[in-house]
Amino acid sequence: MTTLLVTVPSGREGDAGLELEWALGDVKIRRTRWRGVLIVKTGLKKEEALEILKGFETTAIFKIIPLEKFVRSRKEDIIEEGFKLAKARIKEGESFAVRCKRRGNWIRSSKEIEIELGAKIKENLNAVVNLDNPDWYVWIEVLGNRTAISVIKPDEIIKKEVEL
Repeated sequence: MTTLLVTVPSGREGDAGLELEWALGDVKIRRTRWRGVLIVKTGLKKEEALEILKGFETTAIFKIIPLEKFVRSRKEDIIEEGFKLAKARIKEGESFAVRCKRRGNWIRSSKEIEIELGAKIKENLNAVVNLDNPDWYVWIEVLGNRTAISVIKPDEIIKKEVEL
């Protein structure tokens, strides 16, 4: 089971849902409280789903990000789980960047999380911070009282062109 966060133009959630169904087949699509943000579940493996979506022509999808773990939107939980995921993947000397997108008011600052989690990864894993071209992203999506965390390669983030 693969979970994806999909961002779409506001008001085009229905179109994006159809495109995702056409591309991936049997999917569960959940709208969030935020316009333009969908959570998508598919039975396909992450690599397979991303490969299909990279090659699929879309008109209503901005970005697709694989999600690995959901936690409560508490700074301590986010940093703890983010570090656990990073420790399992990021090796000494590899580069990384922490990216945090906050929706809702459950955490005070996304920058605070980026800085604290980044410092912990850098110090404990001897990894290198590279904000422009990292080997890994520690990707955090705060969605109200739930937060999704992923440690992914840059090529696992799919960006599409949308004509508005």
